[in-house]
Amino acid sequence: MIIDNTPRAGRREWIGLAVLALPTLLVSFDVFVVLLALPHLSEALGASSTQQLWIMDIYGFMLAGFLITMGTLGDRIGRRKLLLIGAAAFGSASILSAFSTSAAMLIAARALLGIAGATLTPSTLSLISNMFHDPRERARAIGIWGGCFSVGAIIGPVVGGVLLSHFWWGSVFLLGVPAMVLLLVLGPLLLPEYRNSEAGRLDLISVVLSLAMILPIIYGIKELARDGWQLLPALAIIAGGVFGIVFVHRQRRLPDPLLDLDLFSSGVLSTTLLCLLSYSMLSGTSMAFIGQHLQLVEGLSPLLASLAMAPGMLVSIVSFQLAPWLSHRVRPAHLIATGLLVTIAGLVVITFASPTSGPAILVFGFALSTLGSGPVVTLGTDLVVGSAPAEKTGAAAALSQASNEFGISLGIGTLGSIGTLVYRTRIAGTIPPDVPTPASQAARDTLASATAAASHLPNHLAMDLLVPAREAFTSELHAIAATSAVLLLGVAVLVVFMLRRVRPKRFQEDYKEETLSKMAP
Repeated sequence: MIIDNTPRAGRREWIGLAVLALPTLLVSFDVFVVLLALPHLSEALGASSTQQLWIMDIYGFMLAGFLITMGTLGDRIGRRKLLLIGAAAFGSASILSAFSTSAAMLIAARALLGIAGATLTPSTLSLISNMFHDPRERARAIGIWGGCFSVGAIIGPVVGGVLLSHFWWGSVFLLGVPAMVLLLVLGPLLLPEYRNSEAGRLDLISVVLSLAMILPIIYGIKELARDGWQLLPALAIIAGGVFGIVFVHRQRRLPDPLLDLDLFSSGVLSTTLLCLLSYSMLSGTSMAFIGQHLQLVEGLSPLLASLAMAPGMLVSIVSFQLAPWLSHRVRPAHLIATGLLVTIAGLVVITFASPTSGPAILVFGFALSTLGSGPVVTLGTDLVVGSAPAEKTGAAAALSQASNEFGISLGIGTLGSIGTLVYRTRIAGTIPPDVPTPASQAARDTLASATAAASHLPNHLAMDLLVPAREAFTSELHAIAATSAVLLLGVAVLVVFMLRRVRPKRFQEDYKEETLSKMAP
């Protein structure tokens, strides 16, 4: 008989998990409330269109750019210490954002929020691995942690809409302050500290190289997705790739690298990271275009469109909680692949939506697609973090989150380009000749441009313009959903093949032994 001496989590650990849920919720919450507040703050601060884009994007740029650095830094100076420093910085930057007096000041404050946010996610995830040693409990804790992202996405538009109805635009940024104060008070009492006492100094050159690698690539992809082919974004991506090669070369030479490349020595870890990246890339892009369809085709306001997507978010929360329970009965390869197949089914349903079918098909298809998210996100994250050596779980947590950030940017850039091609091909020759030429040319660019142009036309001409534009955008959504479904099917096959030997029970420990043996000198 095998005696399991793995310590179980007590009341303190579960209460501590509730404390860790606060920053996790706020990271996704912040994105959605800014979407609602953007028109209000742009009017109040006189932000130009370019400044509006930077207000939206700078947070994600800084978050993605500093994830690897902060994950490794937490392993060196202490994960709880870094979390508390990040909480104080996040709260301070939130106050600075709320009381910004110019667009430039708000952009700078949002940049600080992104840097502070980069400390929160890897710190919370790596602390979970310190608090929950039992595989079953750790999987459940990560499921709760992952569900907080969906909770933030649900309550963000609702709470933000209420605040914007009664207070000034800066009030949405102050929501994070009480949560950060609570974390600063309870964190030292409930959260354990862990640091790698044998870690060397943080290599600042590697930090600079990582930023020079990540930031230009993210910037280039976003700009190409937004404005089409341009020389500067393309050069930025190339420059990021060159710095990436230099970064990798330096990591292989350092005795204490910023990112230990030996973490990738196992095909299981690499496959799991690829799965997480692919899922965020494909499902995240589809989600973005569903939101646009609900607003620009169905005519819903941003708040109502967010509420229409709330059932899908609620389903994802249920999926996050069911996945850990199923993981001890079903092999991870089969469970993750099944989750991907459910997501594929939801994407197929989306292809049946039409400009006149109403939002019901999209709402159902989106909810079905999110039902498959639990096994992918929860088990994938658990496999990455739970399998890493104890002294490197911060870096592993940063990798899992960086894959999500890169995935979303890559999806918008690549699938968005495919969708744009479909839209422009579909709309060509379908606009009646009586529509004024400037409006007709605007409609050939994007549906958003068509909607803006139609607002200046008489009703009958506006409909002549909007009907073909909405049909073209629906075809664009169909193409993105179908492409995502086909690619996710390929990922499902890869997962079944690469993870086929991982057993359903205690699979993190099995893989951790495999990883440690490969990393041993």
